[in-house]
Amino acid sequence: MDSKKLFQAATFAAQKHTGQFRKGSAHVPYINHPLQVADLLAHKGEAENTNLLIAALLHDVIEDTQTQPDEIEQMFGKEVLDIVLEVSDDKNLPKEIRKQKQIEKAAHLSPSAQKLKIADKICNLKDIIEVAPNWPLWRKLDYYTWAENVVGQMKGKHPVLEGLFYERLAQGREVLLTRKKRSPWFKGWGNLWG
Repeated sequence: MDSKKLFQAATFAAQKHTGQFRKGSAHVPYINHPLQVADLLAHKGEAENTNLLIAALLHDVIEDTQTQPDEIEQMFGKEVLDIVLEVSDDKNLPKEIRKQKQIEKAAHLSPSAQKLKIADKICNLKDIIEVAPNWPLWRKLDYYTWAENVVGQMKGKHPVLEGLFYERLAQGREVLLTRKKRSPWFKGWGNLWG
């Protein structure tokens, strides 16, 4: 592992995400997310895959900041840029089309991009429970279903990450559905959310 390059990427990502926060009232600095994704990958067998860890740190900078692809290529190389581009959404498209494209593209991503995509979804599932974005319950459950559809396209390719994803998915749904049962807003709605 090239720790110098890794710290350079963490610093670059922190600078690019300055002033950004995760969704929710806790005002969690956005940089926590790419750090968590990289940390998860490092702990799930990718500790020596420097380019993947750097791509994890940078995976949202093109999508969510003014970062240009050539900046990434010049500093971190073409392989890192290619992984970042594979997992970046085109923000010029409407949200529903972007979500559908993620499902359609998932099976065709490179192995590194697939690992990054699954790790990103694992961290997002966790944050929906722990950081609690200001979303209604139906939207949180909808995210869970959509994430399951994305990861389902990569079934059987990355067993360790997939296993963790499905574990988090089940745990998160249980927490959300328990909250649903306690909410007076849902009384009388029956099995609307399954």
